[in-house]
Amino acid sequence: MQELEKKLEYTFRDPGLLSEALSHSSYANEHRASHQHSNERLEFLGDSVLGFVTAEFLFLHHPDLPEGDLTRIRAALVCEQSLYEVARKLDLGRYLKLGRGEEAGGGRTRVSILADATEAVFAAVYLDGGIGAASALIHRCLLDAEKEEAVEERRKDYKTALQELVQRQADQVLTYQMVGEAGPDHAKVFQAEVLLNGSAIGTGTGHSKKEAEQAAARAALTALEDR
Repeated sequence: MQELEKKLEYTFRDPGLLSEALSHSSYANEHRASHQHSNERLEFLGDSVLGFVTAEFLFLHHPDLPEGDLTRIRAALVCEQSLYEVARKLDLGRYLKLGRGEEAGGGRTRVSILADATEAVFAAVYLDGGIGAASALIHRCLLDAEKEEAVEERRKDYKTALQELVQRQADQVLTYQMVGEAGPDHAKVFQAEVLLNGSAIGTGTGHSKKEAEQAAARAALTALEDR
């Protein structure tokens, strides 16, 4: 645990909180006799702590943005994919406590499990060190300038932008189709293709079909703008 604390840049006064934050329900169910708690309650609390810290950050750093834009940026910052990226950076999957079935099923790399554990860790730091310690960790992991720029990029709706571009001419038809997928069930990568009047104009990949379509639309926008 000391190795993870070093990555978190935080030392727990109560190491049991960090241990609980890393305990998946499958592990807790297998260790009921030892009264092992899962991280689900911490995840619940961590979601609120993360939401507050992120809302405060955006409110203070973007005084001119309306409520709607603040809400959209916050949603992108605290989404499952964003939390999964934090977990990967911390190598959180390495420290998870999983039940035998979840372990065998690839739980250490499962997006939802890693995202939930990230929120649980935020809550553990909050309970151990207060809102200041939790806020400092969340800022280091999520709210630096580089991360915010990445989120701004992610929240753009390339499909809508592409639709608006092609509709400048009459009788233009856009369609999307899945052309491939790879990887295990818990870490699928999808490949999508966007067609204009039946001809392919862009392809893209993503961890969901929607993400792949957005990537394809982005590629198509770049191709059309370069013509």
